[in-house]
Amino acid sequence: MPARRVARVLIDSPLPQLDRLFDYEIPEEWEETALPGVRVKVPLRSAGRVVEGYLVEIGEAEATTRPLSDLEAVVSPVAVLPPALYRLARRVADRAAGGAGEVLRLAIPRRMVRAEKAWAAAPAPALPEIAPAQVAWAQQVLAAYPGLDAAIGAGERIAVDAPPRLVALSDGAPVGAWAVLLSAAATVMLAAGRSSVLVVPDHRDQEQLAAALEACLPASSIIRDDARQPAPARYAAYLRVLAEVPCVVIGNRSAVYAPAARTGLVAVWDDGDPLLSEPLRPGVHARDAALVRQELDGGALLLCGHTRTSDVERLTGIGWVREIPPAKKVTPRVVLSPPADGPAQARIPSAAFAAAREALTAGPVLVQVARPGYAPVVVCAECRRPARCLHCTGPLRSRGPRARPECAWCGRGQDGWRCLHCEGTTLRPASAGSERTADELGRAFPNTRVVVADGEHPVGRVDARPALVVATRGAEPVADGGYRAVLLLDGARMLLADDLRIGEHCLRWWSNAAALAAPGAPVHLVGVTGPVARALATWTQPSYARTELVERAPLRMPPTVRVAALEGPPTAVAAALEGLRNDVRDLPGDAVLGPVPVTAETRTDRALVRFDYGAGPAVTASLRASVIAAAVRGRGPRRSQGARNTLRVRVDVPDLEL
Repeated sequence: MPARRVARVLIDSPLPQLDRLFDYEIPEEWEETALPGVRVKVPLRSAGRVVEGYLVEIGEAEATTRPLSDLEAVVSPVAVLPPALYRLARRVADRAAGGAGEVLRLAIPRRMVRAEKAWAAAPAPALPEIAPAQVAWAQQVLAAYPGLDAAIGAGERIAVDAPPRLVALSDGAPVGAWAVLLSAAATVMLAAGRSSVLVVPDHRDQEQLAAALEACLPASSIIRDDARQPAPARYAAYLRVLAEVPCVVIGNRSAVYAPAARTGLVAVWDDGDPLLSEPLRPGVHARDAALVRQELDGGALLLCGHTRTSDVERLTGIGWVREIPPAKKVTPRVVLSPPADGPAQARIPSAAFAAAREALTAGPVLVQVARPGYAPVVVCAECRRPARCLHCTGPLRSRGPRARPECAWCGRGQDGWRCLHCEGTTLRPASAGSERTADELGRAFPNTRVVVADGEHPVGRVDARPALVVATRGAEPVADGGYRAVLLLDGARMLLADDLRIGEHCLRWWSNAAALAAPGAPVHLVGVTGPVARALATWTQPSYARTELVERAPLRMPPTVRVAALEGPPTAVAAALEGLRNDVRDLPGDAVLGPVPVTAETRTDRALVRFDYGAGPAVTASLRASVIAAAVRGRGPRRSQGARNTLRVRVDVPDLEL
C-alpha cells in the first residue's frame, strides 16, 4: 500500500505551542493546487475551528494508525512562501526564541485578491537591460574602495564607511554619496543576473536611494517594499519580487526578508538607527536577520554607514565581517566650539554664530537641535523644579511664547497651576525645542528665511537660497549643493540620556548631519568634549566603537554578550530560569540578573539573562521551551478571567531599555 501524501502546514497563529508543522491529508479535489508555499485553510481539532496557514512541504505520513484531518481548502494557488524564506524565518525565529509565523507576518503582506488577479493577468516581467556604460560607471564608483567589487562578487560579508558628502544626480537632485554607492553595487549585481535587497531605516533614506537607483537602472527593476504602502500596492510588489526575474528591492526593516530571485547582495544602511530594530515579536534587528540570511543563502552582505556600531565592530574584530577602507579618506571640517560665552540663555558661541552669519551669504545653514516643539520642558520659576500636571503628574510643556502650558501625557491645559513644592505660580521654559530655536534665530538673523524640520513639519529638501534650517536629529533635509555651515546644538543635553548606547547614537546623529555639509563647510559641535567629540572631529568612528567594546567587555554588557529579557508571572519567570540552569550547564553564575518585580498590581517579574554567543542556540531553545510550557499551562476553562499574563521573552534587547 503506497504511503499517504500529506501536507505539512505552518499555522498562522501567535500561540507558541502551534509553532511547528502539522500533517494534514490532501483530498483529491486539492491535489493539483496544494503545492508548497500556498496559503491554505486547515481545521484545528482542539479549538474546533478553521484557521489559515502555509503549506510548507509535501511529505509522507508517519507509520501510525491515527487518522489525519483533511486539508480544508487552498486559499490561493500562488506560492507566496518560497522554501528559502521559510528556512530564513525558521532560523531567525529560533535565534530569537520566537515563532516562524511571527517572522512571516512581517515578511509576507496579507493577500489582496484584486492585486493577485491583476498580477496573474499581466505578462511576465521582462529581464532588465543594463547598458555597458552603466556597468562601467558602477565599477568606477566601487573602485573608490579597492577590492569592494571583487568582494561583492565573491559573496563576502563587508563593512564600509560611507563617504560623508552629497552627490548631485543628472537632474540636479542631491543625494548622499552612500546612496550612489549602494546603487552602483546593485547595478553590478543586476547586470550579472542577480537581485539585490537594500534595507534603509526610514522614508527619507528610501527616497534618496530610489532617486539614485532610478538614475542608473530601469524603473521596472526597482521594487519598493514598504509598510507605508497601501495594502494592494505592497502585495503587488511582493508578487513581483517572487518572479524569477532579478530585481532591486528597497525598503525598511521588513524588506530584509524579501524573497528576490537569485539574491546576490543584501545591504543594510545605517544599522545603528533604532528604526531597524523590529518592535514586534520576536524583535529581530534587520542587521541580525541579514547576517542569518547571508549564512543560509550565500551572496554578499554589505553593512554601510557614516559611523560604525559596536555590533559591526565586534564582527570585524573576530573576522566574521571584513572591513574595506576607501582609497582616499574624505572627512568634513569639524570644529569643536566651547559653550556660549554670552548670557546663560545663549546657546550659540560667538565663533559658531560668526560662521553661520558668513555662511548665510552663500546658502543654507543647518542647525540641529535635540527636541521638537517650542518648550518641551517647563519648570517652576521659583524653585526651578520640573513642573508637573495637577491631574496626572505628567511633565508640562509649552507650544508657544504666550501659549498656556499643557501636559505632555493627558493634554490638559494648566490654568491656575501651582507648584507642589514651593507653592509658586510662575512657570518658565527650561529647554528650547525646534520651534523656539527658530524664533530665537529669526530675531538674531532678521530678514532671513527660517525653515523648521521635525516630526510635525517634515521637509525632505531645501534649495540653495540662504536659509536657517532648524531640524531635530534625524529629520535634517538635504540641501542643494550642501549646507554652507552646520551647527550641532544641545550636544551636552543629548549625552545626558540614560542609555547604554547614547555615545554611539550621538556620534551617529552628528555624523549624519555633518555629511550634509558642502565641501569645506564648517561643522560646529557646540559644548561637547571627550571621546565622542574627538571621534567626530577626527572622523575616527570605528576607533570609538572599538573603545566602547573594550570598556563593555569586563562588565559583560552588549554587544560583547547577548542579553535576553524575561517578563511574566513570578512562577513562570522562576520556572524559566530554573529550566535554563538545567539545560545550559556552563552558564556563568552572574548570567542572571533578577528577577525583580515590575508592577505589584499585575504581579509581574522581570529578569535579564546574559550569555555568550556560542551558548545562544542552547539558551534560546530553553527559553522557547519555557514560553511554550507557560502557554500550555495557561489554557483551559479553569484559567483566571481577565487579561492573560503569560511569559514573554525577548532576545537581544535594544539598549537594555526594558
